Amino acid sequence: MLEVLLEDLERRLDARVEDALHVEWNRFVDGEWRGEIFSPARTRAAPPLAGWPEVTVNEAIADMERMAIQQFGMCSRSLAAGDGALLAVRCNYGTGILPSILGAELFIMPDEMNTLPTSIPVKGGVDGIQAILERGAPDLRAGLGARVFDMAERYLTLFERYPAIGRYVHLYHPDLQGPMDACELLWGSSLFLDALDRPDLVHALLTLITETYIRFMRAWDRLAPAGAPYAVHWSLLHAGHIMLRDDSAMNFSPAMFREFILPYDQRLLDELGGGAIHFCGKGDHYIEQMSTLRGLTAINMSQPEYNDMETIYRNTIDKGIALIGLPRPAAEEALQRGRDLRNRVHCW
Repeated sequence: MLEVLLEDLERRLDARVEDALHVEWNRFVDGEWRGEIFSPARTRAAPPLAGWPEVTVNEAIADMERMAIQQFGMCSRSLAAGDGALLAVRCNYGTGILPSILGAELFIMPDEMNTLPTSIPVKGGVDGIQAILERGAPDLRAGLGARVFDMAERYLTLFERYPAIGRYVHLYHPDLQGPMDACELLWGSSLFLDALDRPDLVHALLTLITETYIRFMRAWDRLAPAGAPYAVHWSLLHAGHIMLRDDSAMNFSPAMFREFILPYDQRLLDELGGGAIHFCGKGDHYIEQMSTLRGLTAINMSQPEYNDMETIYRNTIDKGIALIGLPRPAAEEALQRGRDLRNRVHCW
């Protein structure tokens, strides 16, 4: 089945259409695009000629061919819709990749939820965290690591077989979260008290996580090097190489953000070529500090309704940091009140 579907995708890829879309995205990232809201589209739609099946998350996790069908299926839907999403696939194993490498147990969601798995905090509380630290640098193929690298190799083999797919479909780096997000997944909710009671232990785990993240990404880049100076993530283009996640940051004060998140994000941006940061929930209380990160080129935020957006705009687009994938109502509200979006806001 996969061969039939990929032949369908290969036939529908039009170099002129895809090249034109990439030119538009490059202009936006380079700061050369002019307009109110950047929302590109393909110049024509290309409906499928084959029947692409629906693949559940758990089916994809269990089988590499089903994973490929699920991920390339999203590319097929973008071609059919004629939308402006850059074509992209990933090794889609959820937020537990890095925690599982460090020893966390996976939690697979029930089939009917059709939701990515997560991980269970390590057993034993602080003793369990101490055991992780005593083990030191983990095997990158532990936990989900082997599945991620094996799936990447499978994609690369398919890219070689189908030249148009290999040219226009991007393999983007897996979801390693950010250092503090991975720390919370390993530690559990007691982290937010232990950050006050045991700060040295929290810093020790954050250091190990950050070093493991760097080792993983360097191994990933040897296998699937990205084309500098841009990267595609979630079908969005941004300058730099990585997309960090700072979802846990909404639970920390600005002072704690400065101590427990900023230095580790900075190390990753410095060592891995800069990039973008995603966060859910409220971020206006730390966005000014986040905006000082060297190498930060874009922000992806999912819930503007929880934020004072003027504070967000002052510390992103007013400083040359793009907002990508911003929910459209937020951008339209800003325009209605006369806010200059400075040609730096993308919405679907």
